[in-house]
Amino acid sequence: MAGNWKMYKTPAETTAFFERFRPLVERSEHCEVVICPPFTGLAAAVQAAAGTRIRIGAQNLFWAREGAYTGEVSAPMIRAAGCSHVIIGHSERRQYFGETDESVLKKTVSALEAGLTPIVCVGERLEEREAGKTEAVLAGQFRGGIAGLGPQQFAAIVMAYEPVWAIGTGKTATPEIAADAHRAIRGEVRAKFGAGAAAAVRILYGGSVKPDNVKNLMAQPEIDGVLVGGASLDPASFATIVNF
Repeated sequence: MAGNWKMYKTPAETTAFFERFRPLVERSEHCEVVICPPFTGLAAAVQAAAGTRIRIGAQNLFWAREGAYTGEVSAPMIRAAGCSHVIIGHSERRQYFGETDESVLKKTVSALEAGLTPIVCVGERLEEREAGKTEAVLAGQFRGGIAGLGPQQFAAIVMAYEPVWAIGTGKTATPEIAADAHRAIRGEVRAKFGAGAAAAVRILYGGSVKPDNVKNLMAQPEIDGVLVGGASLDPASFATIVNF
């Protein structure tokens, strides 16, 4: 159960969140809990989550280890800050910042080399879904990016299906629609890495996940977890999702 805070919360607000959130999930051992604050909140989050099972992740990285890349943050820096995870290829990164399948692959490899667990996102836009191109888009993103990993590298990543039309819009893919997309992604994994990898990979669903729809989503065998946006900003709301 992962929370993506996007561009919200100062370090002080981050600390306040954890003070309320920690007691609500301290007995939650049925799942892995990851929270991804902005870069400026990572230190506060790592400190606030110390001694708990809550893991902290970043929302992005740059693929070089170091260098003259003003404004960028590398995988080793994120690891050194105390993070265990990083989101890669989120649709907002693709939409607003020119991320491509090629850059997603480079960032994924860099994250793995630094010992981070990448949460690699794929998903289609509304016009692509309405044109019946969902499976083709997912296949293209998988083959253009993730398929470039080796089998051992692939075994160390988490995937997330994020239909762009359902992010922050209040529209949620029905559990059946989400499961169909996850099945298509798993089919790509099976074709490239084999049946064992397809069965083992965790595929999260992201797209307007809320306390009132998480149970039906998680009832689908194809859905292994969720990547939550807005609903992860409130401690009680996200704890309800974690404890679905």
